[in-house]
Amino acid sequence: MGWMALLLFGTVVVVLLAGFPVAFTLGGTALAYAVIGLGMGAFDISYLDAIPSRIFGVMSNQTLVAVPLFVFMGVMLERSRLAENLLDTLSALFGRLRGGLAIAVTLVGMLLAASTGIVGATVVTMGLLSLPSMLKRGYAPSVSSGTICAAGTLGQIIPPSIILVLLGDVLSSAYQQAQLNQGIYSPETVSVGELFAGALLPGLMLVGLYLSWLLLLAVFRPSWMPPHVAGDPTDQTALATRVLKALIPPLFLILAVLGSIVAGIATPTEAAAVGSVGAMILAASQGHLNLECLKEVVHRTARVSSMVFLILVGASIFSLVFRGFGGDELVRHLLSSLPGGVVGAVLVVMLVMFLLGFVLDFIEITFVVVPIVGPVLLSMGLDPVWLGVMIAINLQTSFLTPPFGFSLFYLRGVAPPEVATTDIYKGVIPFVVIQLLALALLAAWPSLATWLPDRVY
Repeated sequence: MGWMALLLFGTVVVVLLAGFPVAFTLGGTALAYAVIGLGMGAFDISYLDAIPSRIFGVMSNQTLVAVPLFVFMGVMLERSRLAENLLDTLSALFGRLRGGLAIAVTLVGMLLAASTGIVGATVVTMGLLSLPSMLKRGYAPSVSSGTICAAGTLGQIIPPSIILVLLGDVLSSAYQQAQLNQGIYSPETVSVGELFAGALLPGLMLVGLYLSWLLLLAVFRPSWMPPHVAGDPTDQTALATRVLKALIPPLFLILAVLGSIVAGIATPTEAAAVGSVGAMILAASQGHLNLECLKEVVHRTARVSSMVFLILVGASIFSLVFRGFGGDELVRHLLSSLPGGVVGAVLVVMLVMFLLGFVLDFIEITFVVVPIVGPVLLSMGLDPVWLGVMIAINLQTSFLTPPFGFSLFYLRGVAPPEVATTDIYKGVIPFVVIQLLALALLAAWPSLATWLPDRVY
């Protein structure tokens, strides 16, 4: 009955495209297929006996406690006007250079990614703050919009990324299942901290590639990126003081969160708690922390967190029913029989995830696709950290790719009317090529993702 598993997967995708809530689509569709399969005598009802323990496991998972804490940290930092202060300061620092404002936007995107890890909020914030300034200074609309979309999606790969937390939990389960299938009954695990460490160098490499492209544009297309001509000379001492004041708080927060995880001092959940408190202190120092602000931040955090955990519950039911129809065996057979062996299997999985990224959110892909293909790929001998980083960069690429990339929709919603949708599409295409280049480099040199975790852990 493997075809029933494929039909279940296809139905879930179609229902999601119709706009139904993700959590109820996953759980409801799976239960409906279970009833149909039970009536046909093709489904064992005992699979559903595991639902209560699965739900309890989701709710009591210590790793996933980091999700609401990181969300709280990101929303609180958004309210503290961190992005606005950073952008104003770095624009003053680099604005006199040709292409300096685009460089400032990219660096702010990197710092926000390492501080908040929330893509949608970063793209919208950067679009509201920097896009009008770039257009006013004579930047080409395509360059402006492409830079903002690309910088905003760095939160997908640079820790502490929400997707890396979720991928870490899913890949850990998939890795243990792959080892059990191979007869290893004391399986190793992969932690979120290892995934954070593995994503650090590829994330910085991606920032370097973005900046290199912008510098090339500044040299060969100077009319697209004019320098800012200031009326009065800037006091260098005052500017240096301003830069330090703007950079020290977010850098201290990044060091406290990422440094404690990578150094092994704290777990991701403990570091997220430190980051949440640090974000509150930062907001208070800026004069933006009050009871009304705290209520709004807690409300938004509760909404995002409840969505994530409801999707987790629905995905648990889906995976049980999918396995009950023999879907995991079917996927294992399909991937194992592909030409090219491991390379062919990885290419097909990456292509499928890339295409699904046009229409499904990264949370849905993480909880629906990764548990299905993860055990199969990991049983082929792939490193779980490398695979996780590859998936994260792949999903980041689909966020940018026209015509359905989510990042493009976020920017289109806040862009002024003079920026055409075609300008946004043209602007992101070079960055999509850079993303694909980064994937190719990571595939050719897996040590980019595995070197730091091997040294630290």
